[in-house]
Amino acid sequence: MKRILIIFTGGTIGSKAEGVAINVDQAGSYALLDAYRGLPSYRHDVELDTLQPLNLLSENITPDDWSALAAAIRGVDWTRYEGIIVTHGSDTLAYTAAMMGYLFADAAIPLVLTASNYPIADARSNGLRNLSSSIDFIAGAGLPGVFVVYENDRGESMVYLSTRVFQNESFTDQFRSPYELEYGRMTAQRTFQWTEDVRNPSPDSLQARPSSIHSQIATALRLTDEIVYIRPYPGLHYELYDFSTAKPRAILHDLHHSGTANALETGPYSLAAFVERCRREGIDCYLCPIKDASDALYASSHRLIEAGGRFIENMSMEAALTKLMLAYGMIGDDAVRDRFIRKENVYYEKL
Repeated sequence: MKRILIIFTGGTIGSKAEGVAINVDQAGSYALLDAYRGLPSYRHDVELDTLQPLNLLSENITPDDWSALAAAIRGVDWTRYEGIIVTHGSDTLAYTAAMMGYLFADAAIPLVLTASNYPIADARSNGLRNLSSSIDFIAGAGLPGVFVVYENDRGESMVYLSTRVFQNESFTDQFRSPYELEYGRMTAQRTFQWTEDVRNPSPDSLQARPSSIHSQIATALRLTDEIVYIRPYPGLHYELYDFSTAKPRAILHDLHHSGTANALETGPYSLAAFVERCRREGIDCYLCPIKDASDALYASSHRLIEAGGRFIENMSMEAALTKLMLAYGMIGDDAVRDRFIRKENVYYEKL
């Protein structure tokens, strides 16, 4: 008999609809298991244990909640289980998945995050199928590491490496990954099929990946919320960012698809001028995503480097943001921290 631990955190998959309102309900999470046991896909060869350290809608999650979730996971006797499933809200699952990928890159068993697009009582919900596929993935593949399992709009159960997931899309409720490269999928026979690609580590090569920071994490996890994320658009007025009362440790600035943003020499719309101002005020400015900063760049990109911008290559914005929150919380030395952020591949976040 295989044993799997399911950790409930709330979210739509653990919610109930009351009229037009959807709210987390303590009973909703356990109703998920009752409903799973009634499915034709219910596995009689698996024993399910449960734990609920959080009960919230995922849009309300904070770094303190991540710390609480990580502590709950670390407090589990992993030797008792073939795998762990974390049920989570879809709104912020990509961020939590990336953070758990960093914190549990040393996982020797599968840690799987999954969610639902609607409460499970709704006929449109994929929550039960996502849970079922997560259990099948653990029971069948048993790969070490941190993953996301979620059904796409074609009814296919996709498997993602946890640091390679974009935020759920607003209009389609779909998760995507960089280069549209999922790690694999669950077949109609309920077995895992790897997506063969040079950027995907093979299942045989997956192993616990303890990084330079994991000994510190085990002792005392510290995450910071002193990171500001900015997306570029025509007319973005940087002088509206006033750091006189509260100053971030770092800025994470999104880029257009070509690795650019407004690089006018001066003026309120100039990212280069904003980066220079941040540097004068002791605020680091990271720029992401970009495929390869050593490749031929637009002159505007070179201007950003000259101003002090630090490019993060081949990493999703979700993975970069959570990595900054971890790095600035745990690492004091700027050179060591910058190397960790931009060079160290903690859990396959660099494609």
